[in-house]
Amino acid sequence: MPYDDCPPPTRRARPLSVAAALAAVCLTAAGCGGGPETGGAGAASPRPGADAATSAAPTPTGKQPLPKGPLTGRTVVIDPGHNPGNRDHTREINEQLDIGTGRKECDTTGTATNDGYAEARFTLDVSHRLRALLEAEGARVRLTHDADRPFGPCIDERARIGNEAKADAVVSVHADGSAVGNRGFHVILPAGVKGGGADTSKIVKSSADLGARIAGHFARTTGSAPSNYIGGNTGLDTRDDLGGLNLSTVPKVFVECGNMRDPKDAALLTAASWRQKAAQGLADGIAGYLKG
Repeated sequence: MPYDDCPPPTRRARPLSVAAALAAVCLTAAGCGGGPETGGAGAASPRPGADAATSAAPTPTGKQPLPKGPLTGRTVVIDPGHNPGNRDHTREINEQLDIGTGRKECDTTGTATNDGYAEARFTLDVSHRLRALLEAEGARVRLTHDADRPFGPCIDERARIGNEAKADAVVSVHADGSAVGNRGFHVILPAGVKGGGADTSKIVKSSADLGARIAGHFARTTGSAPSNYIGGNTGLDTRDDLGGLNLSTVPKVFVECGNMRDPKDAALLTAASWRQKAAQGLADGIAGYLKG
């Protein structure tokens, strides 16, 4: 079950021309090597000791006074994909919601490595690290959840949180769950959608800019290459079947940081040092977008 809130898509828009911008960045980036990606099966509990690295994540700073910095006055919403409790609330997360192009589940369990390190644990860890980095630059940061609720939030609420915050940027953090040999990251961009409660016409261009900047910085900082199975080696993919994107009214992208089901990618995703690089790549991309 690739990505955040859906089974494999039945239709997919073509990658935007912004892929050319990524190619230019990657050509100048040192070490655009291989990376992880997939979309997945139900998440299992993390293996014993897997979250020892998670405990190394920076302490959230949301209640402390924010320092002045280049992102002062900017609001970023981070959306940690899935929720560790989703697996215990299958009835609730299977509720069908209107996303403008059809109906989708409220949420899914996410994927996991073969050793049981859950995507929901990974996304929270990277999100905590990313929040600390952005707040250090002065940004006001909000998480859509912090494993502080039994399940969810549903995809419509995830979008609504960013909309109501009038966020300057929203990034949904994920890891894929594809076949062995499928490696690398990709950034999912919103397609032009108008129908039901969805209208992305005002955010398609800005979201593409945000996504291209994140892709370039993520490749450079982590050493991971763009996906070898999604997006035609551009690291960018455009979709119209994700409620979190369709229902957003502010610039938003999803980032699939790697494939949890590929052993080489899984080795990266389970390493605290690599997760810090992932957070730094995301932070640099967001900052580059916000600074123009």
